[in-house]
Amino acid sequence: MRSGRALGAVLPLVLLAAGCGIRATEVVEAGEPAIVQVAPAGELGMVLYFVSSSSAARLMPVVRYAEPSGRGSGTGSYGDMPPVGASKALALLFAGPSRAERDAGLRSELPSNRVKMSVELSEQGVRVTLNTPVTRLSEPARQQLFCTAAQARTADRGATVTVTGTDGVIGPANCSV
Repeated sequence: MRSGRALGAVLPLVLLAAGCGIRATEVVEAGEPAIVQVAPAGELGMVLYFVSSSSAARLMPVVRYAEPSGRGSGTGSYGDMPPVGASKALALLFAGPSRAERDAGLRSELPSNRVKMSVELSEQGVRVTLNTPVTRLSEPARQQLFCTAAQARTADRGATVTVTGTDGVIGPANCSV
């Protein structure tokens, strides 16, 4: 009976040591999470880039839908003449993340004050002029600008973007996302 108890006590240890045939491995790096290109629906959809609160330098794309003037409440957030294309996307970007986006952990590194801007599109890319300083913007804030403006220009974010502010110029640069 003693040998039966001894065998019963030793058997689990033998099985544990054998590991049921599963050998230990090193940690396998899988890389960054998958990124999926989201195509906005028509002229009313656009992609904005906000900073993830989980990583100071990681940008996350957000699809926003804007109502054109003459629909909805009739008041519109841009007055009688809403900005178009890249101007509209940048105006929404400077307005910051919505409550739901903030709840999801997104934030903006751009100044939250009212910014006046002009946007020019050409074969050379996108030129944005702002009435605020730009040379001291953090790298994530710069990438928010570059990526949102480039996405508004081309779906592949390949457009070169130059931003001029009251204190100088940043760019020309491309979206690094």
